[in-house]
Amino acid sequence: MKRSLLVTVLSSCFAMSLAIRSAEAQSSITEQEAYAIGVDAYLYFYPLVTMDITRKQLTNVEPGKGLGGPKNTFVNITEYPAADMRAVVRPNFDTLYSSAWLDLTEEPMIVSVPDTSGRYYLLPMLDMWTDVFASPGWRTTGTRAGHFIVVPPGWRPDLKDRLIEEFKLPIDTQRIDAPTPYVWIIGRTKTDGPKDYGAVNKIQADYKITPLSQWGTPPVSVQIRIDPAVDMKTPPKVQVDTMPGLKFFAYAAELMKLHSPHITDGPIVALMKRIGFEAGKSFDTDKLDPVVKRGLERVPDGAQELMKWKLPTLARVVNGWSMNTDTMGVYGNYYLKRAIVAQLGLGANLPEDAIYPQNLGDESGKSLDGVNQYTIHFDKGAFHPADAFWPITLYDQEGFQVANSLNRFAVSSWMPFTYNADGSLDLYFQSNSPGPNKEANWLPAPEGHFNLTMRLYAPKAQALTGKWNPPAIVKVSELPSTAPQ
Repeated sequence: MKRSLLVTVLSSCFAMSLAIRSAEAQSSITEQEAYAIGVDAYLYFYPLVTMDITRKQLTNVEPGKGLGGPKNTFVNITEYPAADMRAVVRPNFDTLYSSAWLDLTEEPMIVSVPDTSGRYYLLPMLDMWTDVFASPGWRTTGTRAGHFIVVPPGWRPDLKDRLIEEFKLPIDTQRIDAPTPYVWIIGRTKTDGPKDYGAVNKIQADYKITPLSQWGTPPVSVQIRIDPAVDMKTPPKVQVDTMPGLKFFAYAAELMKLHSPHITDGPIVALMKRIGFEAGKSFDTDKLDPVVKRGLERVPDGAQELMKWKLPTLARVVNGWSMNTDTMGVYGNYYLKRAIVAQLGLGANLPEDAIYPQNLGDESGKSLDGVNQYTIHFDKGAFHPADAFWPITLYDQEGFQVANSLNRFAVSSWMPFTYNADGSLDLYFQSNSPGPNKEANWLPAPEGHFNLTMRLYAPKAQALTGKWNPPAIVKVSELPSTAPQ
């Protein structure tokens, strides 16, 4: 009894000591110091908050509405976006998506894939900090049928060698340890145009998720319960960007109780203690020192301004193309870049799986405009260095596909191009036809400004290291004012 009382007293003293230290740490810094630390913390937490709001929305809709549907179930997009689709910026027209949110809080999930007979597919798995921690698919695990058991942090490490035997799983089952209890799978399956939908849809239908406790039993349909409290109208980006600073940090603190920091996050976790933030505990904004509170209240504007400032120099630019091939998918402690990618392109792949050169202008640096005719020339043997395939997609200045007479939004390596006599290739980007003998190589452009995105799936080393870069877009001529639009 006395020992129990002593332990209780010591525990209370320890907790009080920590509280005093936290208060002393807060009172010892200026408002500007609290603001500076707050900006670092905001960038650190931005992906986590964005992922959670995205998760809430996408798991709070009935299947058949975009990428949304019940947790622990694949939701498949069965065709390319229509010409007038405006729900997603910069959609691709070379793969069909299969999305799933895994909830591992109760038990592991088994992800099963069919034999794709050599067809390229990719099932990147993102933790709640947006790092890709596993990437089953064509490049890494091959295209045979297989099973992957995704387990939550710290789950039964003693079972690694006897998991298959104890749970009677298929002999080819591979264990994947997830860093966080929630996981987002953003699957992609190569699709060679609308005529290929049927074959791809069959593959998508065989992407399965099974709770470990239900393995070997008849499948049970996952029920969805719509939560009316979830804001389904405001896009996640807008919700995060407009969230007041103190509310943002309080939200992040609750999330970090479930989703532990990465092992390399020790320095920033220690730094945040100076503003009263401790991992695994709520962030009580009412108890903050007024000086710290004033500093944190103005953090969102400053952090977002920093993100905007850094964006133009986030990647190297060569021949008018932005080549973002470094620290993508896994960001280490580059929290500024991780936040920017979460804000503008949530769900980025590992560079080894895909890179996305963005065109910034023609060879003179001017933005692309439909009043002009453009071409890109690839010498023989100098085409896109990708082990899988490559497309180039055209978007208007807002990032959406442009309706045109060919109903063509991208040119891709699977298409029957017309090559030059020497084996080289010219592709054309303009609003009018380049002529019947060149239309196979033509991507119709709108009348106004537009831009291009190149995608290389399973890029080769020369593309990842910078030895190869896309050729410049060359302005050939300006359309006469009477040219048909």
